[in-house]
Amino acid sequence: MSRLHVLVLGSAAGGGYPQWNCRGPISSLFWEGDTRVEERSQSSIAVSPDGVTWALLNCSPDIRQQIIRTPALQPKEPPRHTPLASVLLTNGDIDHIAGLLSLRERQPFRLLATPGVLEVLKENRIFDALDPTLVPRQAVALGESISLVGDLVAEIFPVPGKVPLYMERGEPEIGAESETTVGVKITAPNGPTVFYVPGCAHVPESLKTRIAGADLLLFDGTLWRDDEMQLAGVGQKTGHRMGHISMSGPEGSLAAFRDVELGRRSFIHINNTNPVLVRDSRERQEVEAAGWDVAYDGQEIVL
Repeated sequence: MSRLHVLVLGSAAGGGYPQWNCRGPISSLFWEGDTRVEERSQSSIAVSPDGVTWALLNCSPDIRQQIIRTPALQPKEPPRHTPLASVLLTNGDIDHIAGLLSLRERQPFRLLATPGVLEVLKENRIFDALDPTLVPRQAVALGESISLVGDLVAEIFPVPGKVPLYMERGEPEIGAESETTVGVKITAPNGPTVFYVPGCAHVPESLKTRIAGADLLLFDGTLWRDDEMQLAGVGQKTGHRMGHISMSGPEGSLAAFRDVELGRRSFIHINNTNPVLVRDSRERQEVEAAGWDVAYDGQEIVL
Protein backbone atom coordinates (compact mmCIF):
# COMPACT_ATOMS: atom_id res chain seq x y z
CA MET A 1 0.00 0.00 0.00
CA SER A 2 1.35 3.42 -0.98
CA ARG A 3 2.03 6.12 1.61
CA LEU A 4 1.07 9.76 1.45
CA HIS A 5 3.00 12.41 3.37
CA VAL A 6 1.35 15.76 4.11
CA LEU A 7 3.18 18.80 5.49
CA VAL A 8 1.18 21.81 6.65
CA LEU A 9 3.47 24.69 5.68
CA GLY A 10 0.98 27.43 6.51
CA SER A 11 -2.34 27.22 8.34
CA ALA A 12 -3.56 30.84 8.39
CA ALA A 13 -5.69 32.85 6.00
CA GLY A 14 -4.42 35.85 4.03
CA GLY A 15 -2.04 38.00 6.05
CA GLY A 16 -1.16 35.19 8.44
CA TYR A 17 -1.53 35.26 12.22
CA PRO A 18 -1.07 37.76 13.60
CA GLN A 19 -1.49 40.18 10.72
CA TRP A 20 1.22 42.83 10.77
CA ASN A 21 -1.16 45.72 11.54
CA CYS A 22 -3.90 43.98 13.53
CA ARG A 23 -4.60 44.63 17.18
CA GLY A 24 -8.01 42.95 17.24
CA PRO A 25 -8.99 40.76 20.19
CA ILE A 26 -7.38 37.53 18.95
CA SER A 27 -4.26 39.14 17.46
CA SER A 28 -3.72 41.11 20.67
CA LEU A 29 -3.21 37.84 22.52
CA PHE A 30 -0.13 37.14 20.41
CA TRP A 31 1.33 40.65 20.77
CA GLU A 32 0.86 40.35 24.54
CA GLY A 33 2.76 37.03 24.64
CA ASP A 34 -0.18 34.78 25.46
CA THR A 35 1.08 31.19 25.22
CA ARG A 36 -2.34 29.88 24.15
CA VAL A 37 -1.76 31.17 20.61
CA GLU A 38 1.07 30.64 18.13
CA GLU A 39 2.33 32.35 14.99
CA ARG A 40 0.89 31.00 11.73
CA SER A 41 1.93 31.66 8.15
CA GLN A 42 -0.36 31.81 5.13
CA SER A 43 -2.08 28.66 3.89
CA SER A 44 -0.13 26.06 1.91
CA ILE A 45 0.58 22.35 2.12
CA ALA A 46 3.15 20.02 0.56
CA VAL A 47 2.52 16.37 -0.33
CA SER A 48 4.87 13.50 -1.17
CA PRO A 49 4.75 9.76 -1.85
CA ASP A 50 8.10 9.12 -0.17
CA GLY A 51 9.05 12.11 1.97
CA VAL A 52 11.82 12.96 -0.51
CA THR A 53 10.23 14.64 -3.54
CA TRP A 54 7.34 17.02 -2.95
CA ALA A 55 4.52 18.93 -4.61
CA LEU A 56 3.32 22.26 -3.26
CA LEU A 57 -0.37 23.11 -3.12
CA ASN A 58 -0.59 26.89 -3.26
CA CYS A 59 2.44 29.13 -2.87
CA SER A 60 2.01 31.69 -0.13
CA PRO A 61 4.00 34.91 0.28
CA ASP A 62 5.63 33.13 3.25
CA ILE A 63 7.13 30.31 1.17
CA ARG A 64 10.78 31.27 1.81
CA GLN A 65 10.33 31.17 5.58
CA GLN A 66 8.26 28.00 5.31
CA ILE A 67 11.12 26.29 3.46
CA ILE A 68 13.69 27.56 5.96
CA ARG A 69 11.84 25.90 8.83
CA THR A 70 11.04 22.68 6.88
CA PRO A 71 14.13 20.46 6.39
CA ALA A 72 12.33 18.19 3.90
CA LEU A 73 11.98 21.11 1.46
CA GLN A 74 15.49 22.50 1.74
CA PRO A 75 18.10 22.13 -1.06
CA LYS A 76 20.15 18.94 -0.75
CA GLU A 77 22.76 19.27 -3.51
CA PRO A 78 25.10 22.08 -4.65
CA PRO A 79 24.98 24.50 -6.27
CA ARG A 80 21.19 24.68 -6.55
CA HIS A 81 18.50 22.12 -5.83
CA THR A 82 14.93 21.77 -4.61
CA PRO A 83 12.85 18.74 -3.60
CA LEU A 84 9.82 20.52 -5.13
CA ALA A 85 8.67 18.90 -8.37
CA SER A 86 5.49 20.90 -8.94
CA VAL A 87 3.22 23.64 -7.62
CA LEU A 88 -0.57 23.37 -7.96
CA LEU A 89 -2.72 26.48 -7.42
CA THR A 90 -6.33 26.28 -6.19
CA ASN A 91 -7.20 29.90 -7.07
CA GLY A 92 -5.66 33.24 -7.92
CA ASP A 93 -5.79 34.79 -4.44
CA ILE A 94 -2.74 36.81 -3.44
CA ASP A 95 -2.06 34.56 -0.45
CA HIS A 96 -1.90 31.56 -2.81
CA ILE A 97 0.15 32.91 -5.74
CA ALA A 98 2.43 35.71 -4.50
CA GLY A 99 5.02 33.24 -3.21
CA LEU A 100 5.77 32.21 -6.79
CA LEU A 101 7.87 35.37 -7.05
CA SER A 102 10.18 33.93 -4.38
CA LEU A 103 10.78 30.85 -6.56
CA ARG A 104 12.14 32.80 -9.53
CA GLU A 105 15.83 31.82 -9.20
CA ARG A 106 15.90 29.66 -12.34
CA GLN A 107 14.86 26.42 -10.69
CA PRO A 108 12.86 23.89 -12.74
CA PHE A 109 9.43 22.77 -11.55
CA ARG A 110 5.97 22.40 -13.09
CA LEU A 111 3.30 25.03 -12.42
CA LEU A 112 -0.22 23.58 -12.53
CA ALA A 113 -3.53 25.47 -12.46
CA THR A 114 -6.83 25.88 -14.24
CA PRO A 115 -6.75 27.84 -17.52
CA GLY A 116 -8.43 30.77 -15.76
CA VAL A 117 -5.80 31.00 -13.03
CA LEU A 118 -3.00 30.66 -15.56
CA GLU A 119 -4.58 33.54 -17.47
CA VAL A 120 -4.37 35.67 -14.31
CA LEU A 121 -0.64 34.97 -14.14
CA LYS A 122 -0.25 35.69 -17.84
CA GLU A 123 -1.95 39.05 -17.56
CA ASN A 124 0.42 40.15 -14.79
CA ARG A 125 3.86 40.40 -16.40
CA ILE A 126 5.63 40.26 -13.03
CA PHE A 127 5.11 36.48 -13.07
CA ASP A 128 7.22 36.28 -16.22
CA ALA A 129 10.11 36.31 -13.74
CA LEU A 130 9.44 32.56 -13.68
CA ASP A 131 11.16 31.58 -16.94
CA PRO A 132 8.62 29.40 -18.84
CA THR A 133 11.46 27.33 -20.30
CA LEU A 134 12.28 26.21 -16.74
CA VAL A 135 8.84 26.51 -15.15
CA PRO A 136 6.33 25.24 -17.72
CA ARG A 137 2.74 26.24 -17.03
CA GLN A 138 0.36 23.33 -17.44
CA ALA A 139 -3.38 23.90 -17.65
CA VAL A 140 -5.51 21.42 -15.70
CA ALA A 141 -9.18 21.05 -16.60
CA LEU A 142 -11.92 20.54 -14.05
CA GLY A 143 -12.31 16.85 -13.41
CA GLU A 144 -8.93 16.05 -14.93
CA SER A 145 -6.51 13.75 -13.11
CA ILE A 146 -2.87 14.68 -13.40
CA SER A 147 0.42 13.34 -12.05
CA LEU A 148 1.45 15.57 -9.17
CA VAL A 149 4.69 14.07 -7.87
CA GLY A 150 5.90 10.48 -8.09
CA ASP A 151 2.86 8.23 -8.17
CA LEU A 152 0.56 10.76 -6.48
CA VAL A 153 -2.35 11.85 -8.64
CA ALA A 154 -4.33 15.09 -8.24
CA GLU A 155 -7.85 15.75 -9.50
CA ILE A 156 -9.26 19.26 -9.31
CA PHE A 157 -12.96 20.01 -8.98
CA PRO A 158 -15.00 23.21 -8.60
CA VAL A 159 -16.20 24.37 -5.20
CA PRO A 160 -18.44 27.36 -4.40
CA GLY A 161 -16.35 30.51 -4.30
CA LYS A 162 -15.71 33.85 -6.00
CA VAL A 163 -13.06 35.69 -8.01
CA PRO A 164 -10.03 37.10 -6.15
CA LEU A 165 -10.55 40.48 -4.49
CA TYR A 166 -8.28 42.31 -6.94
CA MET A 167 -10.37 41.03 -9.86
CA GLU A 168 -13.73 42.15 -8.51
CA ARG A 169 -15.68 44.59 -10.67
CA GLY A 170 -18.77 45.72 -8.82
CA GLU A 171 -20.60 43.09 -6.82
CA PRO A 172 -19.12 39.65 -7.55
CA GLU A 173 -21.11 36.46 -7.80
CA ILE A 174 -20.72 34.56 -4.54
CA GLY A 175 -20.95 30.78 -4.39
CA ALA A 176 -20.72 29.94 -8.07
CA GLU A 177 -18.89 26.74 -8.95
CA SER A 178 -16.27 27.34 -11.62
CA GLU A 179 -12.54 27.07 -12.23
CA THR A 180 -12.07 30.27 -10.18
CA THR A 181 -11.98 28.27 -6.92
CA VAL A 182 -11.17 24.57 -6.85
CA GLY A 183 -10.60 21.79 -4.40
CA VAL A 184 -8.01 19.08 -4.89
CA LYS A 185 -8.31 15.32 -4.46
CA ILE A 186 -4.92 13.66 -3.93
CA THR A 187 -4.60 9.89 -4.20
CA ALA A 188 -1.88 7.28 -3.98
CA PRO A 189 -2.21 3.95 -5.84
CA ASN A 190 -4.04 1.48 -3.59
CA GLY A 191 -3.43 4.01 -0.84
CA PRO A 192 -4.99 6.90 1.03
CA THR A 193 -7.03 9.83 -0.27
CA VAL A 194 -6.65 13.46 0.83
CA PHE A 195 -8.90 16.41 -0.01
CA TYR A 196 -7.57 19.97 0.20
CA VAL A 197 -10.25 22.70 0.08
CA PRO A 198 -8.81 25.92 1.58
CA GLY A 199 -11.61 28.14 0.24
CA CYS A 200 -15.31 27.33 0.02
CA ALA A 201 -18.44 29.52 0.22
CA HIS A 202 -20.90 26.79 1.21
CA VAL A 203 -21.13 23.00 1.26
CA PRO A 204 -23.40 21.49 -1.41
CA GLU A 205 -24.52 17.88 -1.23
CA SER A 206 -22.28 17.09 -4.18
CA LEU A 207 -19.19 18.07 -2.18
CA LYS A 208 -20.21 15.90 0.77
CA THR A 209 -20.74 12.96 -1.56
CA ARG A 210 -17.39 13.54 -3.25
CA ILE A 211 -15.30 13.57 -0.06
CA ALA A 212 -17.13 10.83 1.85
CA GLY A 213 -14.75 8.08 2.94
CA ALA A 214 -11.56 10.11 2.49
CA ASP A 215 -8.66 9.51 4.84
CA LEU A 216 -8.11 13.24 5.41
CA LEU A 217 -10.00 16.45 4.69
CA LEU A 218 -8.23 19.81 5.02
CA PHE A 219 -11.06 22.36 4.81
CA ASP A 220 -11.66 26.11 4.86
CA GLY A 221 -11.61 27.28 8.49
CA THR A 222 -11.44 31.02 7.83
CA LEU A 223 -14.10 32.25 10.26
CA TRP A 224 -15.98 30.94 13.27
CA ARG A 225 -19.04 33.11 12.52
CA ASP A 226 -20.11 35.11 9.49
CA ASP A 227 -19.95 38.59 11.11
CA GLU A 228 -16.73 37.89 12.98
CA MET A 229 -14.63 40.61 11.36
CA GLN A 230 -17.33 43.20 11.99
CA LEU A 231 -17.57 42.24 15.66
CA ALA A 232 -13.78 42.44 16.00
CA GLY A 233 -13.81 45.92 14.46
CA VAL A 234 -11.24 45.02 11.80
CA GLY A 235 -13.44 44.92 8.69
CA GLN A 236 -16.93 45.37 7.27
CA LYS A 237 -17.18 42.26 5.10
CA THR A 238 -18.93 39.10 6.19
CA GLY A 239 -17.44 35.70 5.62
CA HIS A 240 -20.02 35.04 2.91
CA ARG A 241 -19.04 38.22 1.07
CA MET A 242 -15.43 37.00 1.09
CA GLY A 243 -16.47 33.60 -0.27
CA HIS A 244 -15.88 31.63 2.94
CA ILE A 245 -18.27 29.45 4.92
CA SER A 246 -18.33 29.83 8.70
CA MET A 247 -17.56 26.95 11.01
CA SER A 248 -20.49 27.50 13.39
CA GLY A 249 -24.25 27.79 12.98
CA PRO A 250 -26.87 25.66 11.24
CA GLU A 251 -25.40 26.50 7.81
CA GLY A 252 -21.78 26.19 8.93
CA SER A 253 -19.21 23.56 8.06
CA LEU A 254 -19.42 21.76 11.41
CA ALA A 255 -23.10 21.08 10.77
CA ALA A 256 -22.63 20.38 7.07
CA PHE A 257 -20.03 17.64 7.56
CA ARG A 258 -21.47 16.19 10.77
CA ASP A 259 -22.72 12.99 9.14
CA VAL A 260 -19.96 12.60 6.53
CA GLU A 261 -17.64 9.67 7.20
CA LEU A 262 -13.99 10.75 7.17
CA GLY A 263 -10.77 9.32 8.59
CA ARG A 264 -9.54 12.73 9.77
CA ARG A 265 -10.91 16.22 9.38
CA SER A 266 -8.91 19.39 9.92
CA PHE A 267 -9.50 23.11 9.51
CA ILE A 268 -6.93 25.18 7.62
CA HIS A 269 -6.78 28.78 6.24
CA ILE A 270 -7.79 30.28 9.60
CA ASN A 271 -8.31 34.03 9.87
CA ASN A 272 -6.64 36.12 12.57
CA THR A 273 -10.06 36.91 14.07
CA ASN A 274 -11.09 33.28 14.58
CA PRO A 275 -11.27 32.28 18.27
CA VAL A 276 -10.36 28.66 17.46
CA LEU A 277 -6.77 29.96 17.31
CA VAL A 278 -6.89 30.10 21.12
CA ARG A 279 -6.15 26.62 22.44
CA ASP A 280 -8.53 26.62 25.42
CA SER A 281 -11.32 28.72 23.90
CA ARG A 282 -14.92 27.53 23.97
CA GLU A 283 -14.91 27.53 20.16
CA ARG A 284 -11.77 25.39 19.99
CA GLN A 285 -13.31 22.90 22.40
CA GLU A 286 -16.48 22.76 20.30
CA VAL A 287 -14.46 22.08 17.14
CA GLU A 288 -12.50 19.29 18.79
CA ALA A 289 -15.62 17.77 20.35
CA ALA A 290 -17.05 17.52 16.82
CA GLY A 291 -14.03 15.46 15.74
CA TRP A 292 -12.06 18.21 13.98
CA ASP A 293 -8.41 19.22 14.36
CA VAL A 294 -7.07 22.72 13.86
CA ALA A 295 -4.08 22.48 11.51
CA TYR A 296 -0.86 24.20 12.57
CA ASP A 297 2.34 25.23 10.85
CA GLY A 298 4.88 22.43 10.74
CA GLN A 299 2.30 19.68 11.21
CA GLU A 300 3.22 16.43 9.48
CA ILE A 301 0.66 13.76 8.69
CA VAL A 302 1.64 10.38 7.23
CA LEU A 303 -1.20 8.23 5.90
